[in-house]
Amino acid sequence: MKDIVIVGGGYAGFYTAWKLEKALRRGEARVTVIDPRPAMTYQPFLPEVAAGSVEARHVVISFRRHLRRTRLISGAVTRIDHADRRVTVVAQDGEPFDVPYDIVVVTAGAVTRTFPIPGLLEEAIGMKQVEEAVAIRDHILTAFDRASVLPAGPERRKLLTVTFVGGGFSGVEGFGETLSLAHALLGSYPELSEDDVSFHLVEATHRILPEVGEAAGRWVVDHLRSRGGHVHLDAQLQSAVDGHVVLSTGEEYDSGLIVWVAGNAANPVVTSHTDLPLSPRGYLRVRADLRVEGDDGIIPDAWAAGDDAAVPDLTSSAPGALTVPNAQHAVRQGKRLAKNLVAVLRGGEPEDYVHHTLGVVATLGLGRGIFQYKRIVIRGFAGWVMHRGYHVLAVPTWERKVRVLLIWLSALLGGRDIASLGSLTEPRRAFVTGGVVDAPTGGGARSAGEADLGHAEVGEAR
Repeated sequence: MKDIVIVGGGYAGFYTAWKLEKALRRGEARVTVIDPRPAMTYQPFLPEVAAGSVEARHVVISFRRHLRRTRLISGAVTRIDHADRRVTVVAQDGEPFDVPYDIVVVTAGAVTRTFPIPGLLEEAIGMKQVEEAVAIRDHILTAFDRASVLPAGPERRKLLTVTFVGGGFSGVEGFGETLSLAHALLGSYPELSEDDVSFHLVEATHRILPEVGEAAGRWVVDHLRSRGGHVHLDAQLQSAVDGHVVLSTGEEYDSGLIVWVAGNAANPVVTSHTDLPLSPRGYLRVRADLRVEGDDGIIPDAWAAGDDAAVPDLTSSAPGALTVPNAQHAVRQGKRLAKNLVAVLRGGEPEDYVHHTLGVVATLGLGRGIFQYKRIVIRGFAGWVMHRGYHVLAVPTWERKVRVLLIWLSALLGGRDIASLGSLTEPRRAFVTGGVVDAPTGGGARSAGEADLGHAEVGEAR
């Protein structure tokens, strides 16, 4: 019986394992998934988690609930040694250990790409994991509470200033959703006005949302600006020391929250800790059938998909075109990879991965969105409905689909839930202090957990 080890439980890894469970005959192969997290995160819902429109637990799909016939190892793979057919795993407790395999599937996922910008690692937070989205939401809610007892001025202004760096889907959707949340909160805070709230979106190029057409991208910019958002194009973050944002355009301001969503990089285990062949950009070299390929041909028993794989795009006429590293491709690559593995195990031949895009959708806040398929562009409320419809169909398992729909229905009937759970980051504070409140020593007290906000991005990204 073959041992199949899947490195990473993101979209591609989860779907590969899920489909293998359904397709493999008993005794045909053993499947192992290795990931430091206990669940797959459905990342397209993270902007709505940050805005409180989706419950955080409902965007994660438990491995142990849905992968019943798969061996699960909770740990991070630190090396893939294909020559010896083994991976090295580091768990939270105990010593590193090796896991042998016959076949390896590398779906480790991408990590957030950062740059040596002063203050970035100390002040910013990513939005790639569910805990980051929850922290963003709680920070905004707590900031409104704190600002409501302050007089108008720089301190109040900083608390209610939010900056998203990166104009891709994560940045634009997170910006639009949290901007919508902030404006909704104003109705519950008569002490505050729209002039106190300042949201900034910083993009290094001349346009946002490169996956949509130029005209559609311009419409999104105009739409966000019409809602009071500040969109900075051709601007780069140069410093974020102590929350003081300095842009390459010369603009400067203080920001209480900085969200870094300026792109992804290949997982370090792929770029630096494997003997499998890489592309010039540090991604695994694979054929269109998802088998890893070296200079001398196919590498036996090695497969890869998702954000760490340079998968040829057979639908493009451009020479050397690769599939875009997004959820739509990762999910379908995982399904194709599972079918190809079963075919090879049974003496057949794998098929090439070919997927024509279904279009792109983006939420810009409650009741606002955009959908584009080729030259067809649908904006506003209809685009938002199409966004929600697509993703409720795409999120895996019927159980999660139902839970998300019920949350949306409850929000429609009862409105937004605006209670902050920021104190969850320090659950022992009340017990330890016995209710004693320390007076601020200057510069204003920080909310529970806020001091650690900039260090929240420590989990392995998908």
